[in-house]
Parts: sequence; structure tokens; C-alpha cells
Amino acid sequence: MIFQFKGKKYCGASAVEIVQALESDAENYPHRGQSVRQFLAWSLERLGHRLPPRDLDLSDRLEDDALALSYLYLRDEYGAGKLLTEPHV
Repeated sequence: MIFQFKGKKYCGASAVEIVQALESDAENYPHRGQSVRQFLAWSLERLGHRLPPRDLDLSDRLEDDALALSYLYLRDEYGAGKLLTEPHV
């Protein structure tokens, strides 16, 4: 799985791995190494101007990987990155 943002490609075997890589590159993120959900909430808050309010809520019913994958699809859909399912040469 590959996610491209600001000219950089983030690769991982799972959506959580890609989200963790995004977290490590996130400027001003105050909670490095905390839960994936904490980063997603922080990131969605910053993307709020690009996303509908209904998409800003994190479900308690989803596992972290499903939530991370939904986050990546959401960013792709609203132009805040590009999710690639296959490597492009």
C-alpha cells in the first residue's frame, strides 16, 4: 500500500503503518508515539476546512487498521493525498 502526500511516498504493509509514517513527518504534532486514534483526531481537526463535518468523527466501533484505511481513503477523496493500491513506476 502506498500513500502519496506533498511529493513523498509513504509505503506500508497496512494502513496503520502508513498513518504512523505520516505521524512521524507531521509538523507540530505534540503526541508522538501515542495512539493511532489520537493522531487521526489531531490530523482530521487540521483537515476540517477540507472535509464535511460528518467525516470528522472517529468511530469507536472500528479497529485501528480499518479506521486508518478509512482515513487514507477520505484524504484521497478530498485531495489531501493520493492512495495508491499498486506501486506505480
